This record gives sequence, C-alpha cells and structure tokens, in this order.
Amino acid sequence: MTQFIKKILHTIQKKWQLILFTILIILGLTFIISWISNNHYNLSDLGAIFSVVAIASILLLGLWYLIRDESPPKWLFSLVIIAAILKISLGLLWFKALPVWGHGTPAEKAGYIMADASARDQAAWKLAQSDKSLWKAFRNNRTVDQYGGMLFLSAAIYRGLGTHQHNPIQMVVLCAAFSSSTIFFLWGFAKRAWDKDVANLAAIIIAFYPEAMLLGSSQMREAFTISLTTIAFYGLIRYQQLRDLKSVSLTIVSLLLFLPFSPPFAALLMGILVITAIASSIRFANDLTKKSTFWIIFSLLFILILTGVWVALKQFTPEGMNNPIHMINWWLRKSASLQAYLSKHASGWIQEIFKNTPTWTHMPMLLAYGVVQPFLPAAIVVGSHAPIWRWITLWRSIGWSFMLVFLVYAPILTLRKKNNNIRLVRILLLIVWFIILLAAFRGGSDMWDNPRYRATFSSLQIVLVAWAMVELRRSSDPWFWRAIITGAAIMGWFIPWYLQRYYSIGWQISDPFKTLGLGISTGILLCIWDWARMKGKNKEMY
Repeated sequence: MTQFIKKILHTIQKKWQLILFTILIILGLTFIISWISNNHYNLSDLGAIFSVVAIASILLLGLWYLIRDESPPKWLFSLVIIAAILKISLGLLWFKALPVWGHGTPAEKAGYIMADASARDQAAWKLAQSDKSLWKAFRNNRTVDQYGGMLFLSAAIYRGLGTHQHNPIQMVVLCAAFSSSTIFFLWGFAKRAWDKDVANLAAIIIAFYPEAMLLGSSQMREAFTISLTTIAFYGLIRYQQLRDLKSVSLTIVSLLLFLPFSPPFAALLMGILVITAIASSIRFANDLTKKSTFWIIFSLLFILILTGVWVALKQFTPEGMNNPIHMINWWLRKSASLQAYLSKHASGWIQEIFKNTPTWTHMPMLLAYGVVQPFLPAAIVVGSHAPIWRWITLWRSIGWSFMLVFLVYAPILTLRKKNNNIRLVRILLLIVWFIILLAAFRGGSDMWDNPRYRATFSSLQIVLVAWAMVELRRSSDPWFWRAIITGAAIMGWFIPWYLQRYYSIGWQISDPFKTLGLGISTGILLCIWDWARMKGKNKEMY
C-alpha cells in the first residue's frame, strides 16, 4: 500500500514538474518574442503575445492528444516543439533582417518575407481595428486574399486578443505551431501505412524541410493547408484499418477547415482522398460505398465544396459564366497561358529556345523547367543585391533537390517491390507527381508560387522519400547511386553554363540542350564505369 501511494505521489510530482516546465517555456517565449518584435524597446504587447503563445501551446497539446492512441515515441512531441520554435525564430529573423538586408521593397521593410503575406496581414489588422464584421474578409478582398480564409483568421486573432499595436509575429506564432503539428499526423499516417522506421524518418524530414519551414515561419495559408492535408490522409488510412468515428471525423473536419483557405484545393483534396480510398483497397471501397451514410456525407461535402469553388472562382471568371466545371476549365486555361507568357518573357534564354523549337514542345519544356524550380545550379551561381536572398534560395533549392532525387527514384523502386503496401506507394506517387506537374503548369518558372502550390501536399512527398530511403537502407541498390551520379553530372555541367550567362567566363556551350546532353552522357559513362568496376569486384570474390 505504501509503495502504491509513493507511486501516485511520484506521478503527480512528475506531472506538476512538466506543467511548471511548460509554463516557464511559454513565459520565456513570450518575453523573447515581445522584446525582439518591439525592437528591444518595450513589452507593450506582452499580454497579446502571451495569449497567442498560450493558444499555440494548447493547440499543440490538443493535437498531441488526438494522436496519443497511436503510441508515439516521447521524442515526437519534443520534435514538434523544436520545429515550432525554429519557425518562430525564422519569423523573427525575417522580421529583423529583411528591413536591413533585403531589397528594400515595402513588404521587406515591414518585415515580411512574402508580399502576399504582407498585404493580407496588414489588411487583416485594418479589418480587426474597424467596426466591420469579420465576414467582410470573404467579400471583395481578392487583391489581398483570393478566398478570404486566411484574412478572416488573422483578423479574428488580432481582434480577439484585443491588442492596440500591430505585431505580425503574433500570426507567425500561430502558423508555426499549427504547421509543426503536421509531424504528429505524418508520423501516424506513415506508421499505419508502413512501419515505425518510415514514420520516424518522415517526421524528422518534415520537421526540417526548408519549404515547410519557410511557409510555417510566415503568415501564409500553407502553414495550415499542409497540416490539414496530412490530417485528412491520416484519418483515411486510420479508417481503412479501424473503421471508427474518430477517423471519419478527422478527415471530414480537415476538409471543412480547408475550404475557406482554398475551395479549389479543397475540391482537389477531396477528389484525391476518394481516389486513394478506392484504389488502395478495393475491398475497403466496396464495403464503404455500400453504406448509405457514406453517400450522404460524400454528397453533402461535394455540394459544399463545389459551392465554395463556385463562390471563389466567381470573382475571376467572365460575367455570365455560372457552371462550376466551365469555371474550373477557364481557370486552368488562363493559368496555363498566363504562366507560359510570364515564363517566356521573364528569361532571355527561354525566349531563344522558343524561337528555335516547335510550338508543341513549349508546354512540356515549361513543365520540366517548373518541376526543378528552385534549380540548384542557378541558386549556387546567381547572386543577388541582397545576400540574404541568395542564402534563402540556396537553402530552398537544396531541400527540393534532395526531395526530387528520391521522388524520381521511388517509381523505379516500386517496379521491383511486391509487398502488401506497394499499391499505396504507387497511388501516392501518381498523386504527388500529378500535383508537382499541376503546380508547374499553374506556377510555371515562378520561384514562389510554383513551390508553394506543391507544398500543400509536401507531407505525401516526404512520406514517399522516407519510404524510399528506408527501402534503400534495407537493401542497397547500386542503381540508386548511379542515378545520383547522373543527376550530379547534369547539375555540374549547368554550373559553368550559368556562370557564362552571368559572368562571361569564356564557356563556349550556350545551348541548354547541349548542356543537358553533356550531363546525361557524362552520367551514362560514369554508370558504365561503376557497373564494370562492381562486376570486376564480384569476379575477384569468386
């Protein structure tokens, strides 16, 4: 009995220690954020900062509770906290460094890394300070927020906290916390779909993936949509295995929360979830579609999301166009023609290529160019009047190049695998590459919009990268390293090509297709050499 009482007291003591430690972290963050964001001058918005840090902490604890029945490792929560603090730190870095080391644009002078975030956040502050209803965020605000969801949320936070001073870092704290919660649900999804090895690696990659960190450290809607996409897929895979109400609720709620941020992407996400459910498990799909409840919920969600798409696109489409399908078709055609125009006029060498190639090849070339953005050789060579931007671009391009290597290799790997989960891998690969190409189609060679569009589904990209890395570790594949050699050779040959464009080093090969051919040829020769070397070693062994 005495031992039992001691155990209870020890448990209570540990819980109180944890609570005290959490409170100290919240207070410490509050003081640091308030002090830095007020130019080390005063703590006038201490209460508002404390409120948003407390909201962020409660949010993370609540989302951790949702994943607890998966028996996650204790370090997972610590990883989420580290990721959130890193994103807040980056947000403070942008806030302090960009006005000094940026290009001097109005957005940078105000401490924003993205112009979209600057316009929307400042409009949200004005709306919060006015007597207008917050629902005004969804009407006639397309210049600052296409759909109104992020504008509404930002204004609600500013008005709800009752602060008298605009501090953009308040929204950064909330964005950092919610975007970091992606780690919880990506871990849960990967564990259920594969195993803990894939889950652990995926959680670590998403915590430090540059594009996710960049978006999570700024006032962008992707800080929320990345997490909501992950929650929806986690709910789906969980329901396939457990058939419980919690799983369905997670998927439905995530779709409904996604809707105000971007109705078109909500419709896309819903379609992808349905396709994944049907394709990944025929038996599951048959069981599910026999239930009337499924069709009722599906119909209601479909009508709601279609209505959201109609309302959102009504602002952009020509007058008199009311059919949602025609509206989406118009939007896609306009997006493609706009991005082709912008890409053609943004780069001199693209104009030269277009002059000497058939018209039908232009769109495939723009897609390929969009897929590799931000391109690592360009990031290494091309400078900037503001050095901080060179480092930001290099950081992002390293992250995307790492991802792209495994996303190209994973389809090859699936051809040689025949385990039970390979169907899901193939479906996710089709989805991921469809999104990447759609982003390149919509965003072209743009360095910001293109990566941002595909980042909404970055958790699916990362889980495939983690799966490929784990499979590679379990059975070493020499062809993977040969593919790496070929990729490195291609990028290596593009470095002098970029140097010649910007610094005139006397390099004679100005045609990008010849440069690409040099890279591929070099890669093939190196692969043949490596194959012959390995074959020679195997003969010596026998």
